[in-house]
Amino acid sequence: MTVQTERPPSGPSDVRKADGGGTGGPRAGAASRAGALAPYLLLLPAAAATVLLLGWPLVKDGLLSFQNLNMAQLIQHVTEWTGFDNYKEVLTGEEFWRVTLRSIVFTAVNVVLTMVVGGLIGLLLARLGRVMRFVLMIGLVLAWAMPVVAATTVYQWLFAQRFGVVNWVLDKLGWHSMADFSWTGSQFSTFFVVTVLIVWMSVPFVAINLYAATTTIPGELYEAAALDGAGVWRSFTSVTLPFLRPFLYATTFLEIIWIFKAFVQVYTFNGGGPDRLTEILPVYAYIEGVGNQHYGMGAAIAVLTILILLGLTAYYLRIVLKQEEDEL
Repeated sequence: MTVQTERPPSGPSDVRKADGGGTGGPRAGAASRAGALAPYLLLLPAAAATVLLLGWPLVKDGLLSFQNLNMAQLIQHVTEWTGFDNYKEVLTGEEFWRVTLRSIVFTAVNVVLTMVVGGLIGLLLARLGRVMRFVLMIGLVLAWAMPVVAATTVYQWLFAQRFGVVNWVLDKLGWHSMADFSWTGSQFSTFFVVTVLIVWMSVPFVAINLYAATTTIPGELYEAAALDGAGVWRSFTSVTLPFLRPFLYATTFLEIIWIFKAFVQVYTFNGGGPDRLTEILPVYAYIEGVGNQHYGMGAAIAVLTILILLGLTAYYLRIVLKQEEDEL
């Protein structure tokens, strides 16, 4: 006669418990931990590249801003710490504040023009037929893909004083005084050409982004608005604009950053001239630091430029978040 001391497994659940394969087992815990770490591991290469390519130069620039460094110190390998003297000299001078105000106005004008023109073209893309939309998209992508230096060089040719296409066209249209006009001879005309260049290069990004946003709007909403008797303007304000608002906020935020630091266009076109009247903060930092070989001074201006840009973007984000809270 035998006595059974263990009860055999009665079903799949008992088998899993016997094998240690339940939901709370060690294998499930390890898999859960691995899944939690996976996003951080995927972000690690990008974070490392950001720290290496952006973080370390920023630290070096911050250290340099506390030094008196010119060509003599570079040749002699001498480090001369001056504390906050560079910042005091910059902040107590009138030139820095003139350039700062000029940079803010320059950024505001370019951002407004870029968003208005880009928004209109984005809405136009949504209404065009397939062929015309494809042609316009190709043109936008080509303008967007052109290197900045190459585009600036083309604009230098277009607005050249003696053989520029723009002066020739204006002369043929009756403005004979523009036949030999120098677009780099005054502050306003130089900023006008640079603004046209920046808007021309920035519009494709805005237009394509907003067109992509319009494709996410359900057509049933327009049908419902039409049944309610809404016209074109009311359909835009009640249907299109609410869907486009997040894209407009994000695109405006990016445009503020990109245009505020538009060094290449301004410096390549006329070097900040005439008489340094078209310098914006990035150009001002470069000329003071590299051009005049006051590297510590240039580094201090660069740090202040970053702080001003952070302040402007923070103010803009605060306005956006407040508007979103009011809508909720």
